[in-house]
Amino acid sequence: MTIRRLQPEGRLSGAVVHGAIVYLAGQVADDASLDAEGQTADILRQIDALLAEAGTDKARLLSVQIFLADMADFAGMNRAWDAWFDRENPPARATVQAKLANPGWRVEITGIAALP
Repeated sequence: MTIRRLQPEGRLSGAVVHGAIVYLAGQVADDASLDAEGQTADILRQIDALLAEAGTDKARLLSVQIFLADMADFAGMNRAWDAWFDRENPPARATVQAKLANPGWRVEITGIAALP
């Protein structure tokens, strides 16, 4: 099976496609000055673009892991998530609090999706 690496830069790729599965790297907001809702919306936009580049979309997400720097941002993150996710095809999801690499990042999201 071939391995296709999308948006490789430095030490990681934005996503890796192997077989019929797309593995997303942890995505963070381009603008760390945004609040959790804004950062989440920006990350979800990036995920849409990566999934499209891979040949799939959010309806085919299998699982998602969301890392919050502070659980106080849970409601704000969920507002952006609720406006975005495919209600007919919700992925398995976990949300945890974690210390993120950049103190400005409030949210990081990774996931796995299937190809059609």
